Amino acid sequence: MATIPVQAQMSTEQLLSALEEIPPQEFSTLVDHLVVLRAERREPHLDETETALFLEINQGMSPTAHRRFRELVAKREAEVITPEELAELIDLTDQREADHARRMAALGVLAQLRSVPLTDLMTTLGIAPTADA
Repeated sequence: MATIPVQAQMSTEQLLSALEEIPPQEFSTLVDHLVVLRAERREPHLDETETALFLEINQGMSPTAHRRFRELVAKREAEVITPEELAELIDLTDQREADHARRMAALGVLAQLRSVPLTDLMTTLGIAPTADA
């Protein structure tokens, strides 16, 4: 890696002049680092805590389990559900409620971190209370 002598105080023009001394093979790496630096300064990004909370918030029932849940709800509503299916529906309902509680707790922590009301955070994130059973 090339080294560039740098003064303690430099104008942008002086910095650009110094950058002209970088060998071509290292220039691309420098540009990549500058692009990342610019993106970090322009765009808000999540810290590790927020990332973990979003992973928790976005984790829910698998599509297969959700499909089975809906099938069993339809059978219950049609009054053709077997005792075994009803037990399965109860288990899936318990899982769904536990998932919901976990997600709401994570949303609550995120709202506290961001110092916003939970309902405002949910609106911002496009999360609406669901009425599907």
